[in-house]
Amino acid sequence: MIVSHNWLAEYVALPDSVDDLTDRLTMSGLNLEGLQPVGDDLAIDLEVTSNRPDCLGHIGVAREVAALFNRSLSIPVADVQDSNDACSNAASVRVDCPDLCHEYHARVIQGVRIGPSPDWLRDRLASVGISSVNNVVDVTNYVMLECGQPLHAFDFDKVNGSSIIVRQAVTDEKITAIDQREYMLPADACVIADQAGPVAVAGVMGGLETEISDSTTNVLIEVASFDPVSVRSTARALKLHSPSSYRFERRVNRRNMDWASRRCCELILQTAGGRLLAGSVVAGDRHLEPPAPVTLRFDQITRLLGMEIPADDCVSILSRLGLECTSQSGTEASFIIPDWRLDITRECDLIEEVARIHGYDRIPDDAMLPVAATSRSRREVTGDRIRSHLTACGFFEALTLSFVSESMQQLFRPRGDLSVVAVDHSTRSLENQLRQSLIPSLLQCRRQNERTGTANAELFEVARVYLSAGDGKPEREAEPMTVGMVSGHDFLGLKGIVETLVLDLIPAGLLATQPMDIAGLADGRGAQLVLNGQRLGYIGELDRSAGDQLGLHSGVSVAELDAMLLEELYESRRRSTPPPRFPAISRDLNFVLAETVDWAELADVAQAAGGTLLASLSFGGQYRGSQIDAGCKSYVLSARFQAPDRTLTADEVDAAVGNIVTACQEKLEAQLR
Repeated sequence: MIVSHNWLAEYVALPDSVDDLTDRLTMSGLNLEGLQPVGDDLAIDLEVTSNRPDCLGHIGVAREVAALFNRSLSIPVADVQDSNDACSNAASVRVDCPDLCHEYHARVIQGVRIGPSPDWLRDRLASVGISSVNNVVDVTNYVMLECGQPLHAFDFDKVNGSSIIVRQAVTDEKITAIDQREYMLPADACVIADQAGPVAVAGVMGGLETEISDSTTNVLIEVASFDPVSVRSTARALKLHSPSSYRFERRVNRRNMDWASRRCCELILQTAGGRLLAGSVVAGDRHLEPPAPVTLRFDQITRLLGMEIPADDCVSILSRLGLECTSQSGTEASFIIPDWRLDITRECDLIEEVARIHGYDRIPDDAMLPVAATSRSRREVTGDRIRSHLTACGFFEALTLSFVSESMQQLFRPRGDLSVVAVDHSTRSLENQLRQSLIPSLLQCRRQNERTGTANAELFEVARVYLSAGDGKPEREAEPMTVGMVSGHDFLGLKGIVETLVLDLIPAGLLATQPMDIAGLADGRGAQLVLNGQRLGYIGELDRSAGDQLGLHSGVSVAELDAMLLEELYESRRRSTPPPRFPAISRDLNFVLAETVDWAELADVAQAAGGTLLASLSFGGQYRGSQIDAGCKSYVLSARFQAPDRTLTADEVDAAVGNIVTACQEKLEAQLR
């Protein structure tokens, strides 16, 4: 932001030393980029951070100077004399896209005389590097540089139907801008149109057809608030950036729009003459919620800055910055934040304002600040445990983008027919859909590793997936945290890794698998994971066709777990038990069952019947063949028996085995081979 030294002096008394002025501005956050003499004036180039759009005008910088040097600020009243004819009788405004245009003000001046600007106006613009065009256009630029609010002037006689319509561009719509180049408008762009078509790209640049020319006699003055994201997206898509778009991208002060409109009309009447129609035509939602007061606790200043600043000095500094003190006691004060300071929302913001005006250079560098280490949250502890375990299992953590292409989204849809959350971001990339699974991104990483000579990359990621656009849904339903894994292990190998992970996090947890057909996984090679009766996720081997589509050289197993369920069930306190002193006895049972009976059912029945002596059950294999009747299969169940206080006898083990066999025969119609 280039500001004029002489121009600043119109609003606040400046210090005699320019070095003193620029040093204090630099220490307060407006870094000096350079100084350039311009005639009898001095151009001061200041770096304005994106959170301070109020300083993109001379009044905003003057307000900073007034606060730094404790001097009064003088802002023009913008008093205009209008006629008896109402502006609403001459012009109409309609906003069809309230999400892209929040508010639109229009005023009309009749009978202007277009010509050169007076010397004072040309000098002011020249001091900041702006060329003079004519008196009306120069005034709009002057007011923008004065207060930071962009404005635009239309030749009102060329506005078809005397009607302004703020809407989205339609397909294949074009406009010739005032730079005399034709642009194809993006379908999501916000445009200012009349009854015939677009006359300006909202927030970016006006159209050539309605620009102010020597023949202009009637002028419509536009002041509006446009959506920052929309303006930025349109400007980048058209590769058409302007001082107006720069300011709209950083948000404008909506409560200052009427002042800017009146100020512009005041100066046009002074420099170009004419007659101002009474009032303005306003469209959009003018209702703005009043800002909530923010409380400053004086003891927090000492705690965070390491120095004492008297309470009255703190209140004085914030009041000079335009904050209204609504209440003050010996320990705290509350302030109403002014409209132009959109970046102040919390107590720490107030402390920062006090520090920078009081002087960062006055903060002692040897102060002992009371610093206490914060305890890690349950989510952080669980996440670190997951990462540590999977790394120990030979996996590498991947960090991937949250966006995927539509083809990758459709390649792997384990959650069924969910609505896709698409984002049309400004890069117009093909990867514009928020992912609903981590697996596609991890598969792309594995493919890239294969192409660069790293075969069989074992990868995992702990990140969010996006199942809906929010709509007030809880976090687990809208944006859950998940753990994704891709591996060269087969189904059983990856299942073993998942089992050890669950055992590490939740030693007492009961993990079960249920056969399930999952889109993207090979038929019969996918399963749902259930932990303590709740769905944990899924596991399986990737379908070969999906692997071929990605160009993967070898087979891949994948798993995706609900990290939030693991966090919920995580056992932070562990109880250790001594290793068993007495030997275990194992027995293998080979059951013939109906094809409809799965392993989980057999394990549940055997576990319930085994009694307290049954230490564990494991899957020993399955068989289908000529020796088994059609419609049946054979499962081998390995049962391990052990007692903590004695060596089991054969009779005790035989009795427990008999109970298991009997229960399986009665409940599952199983036959022991």
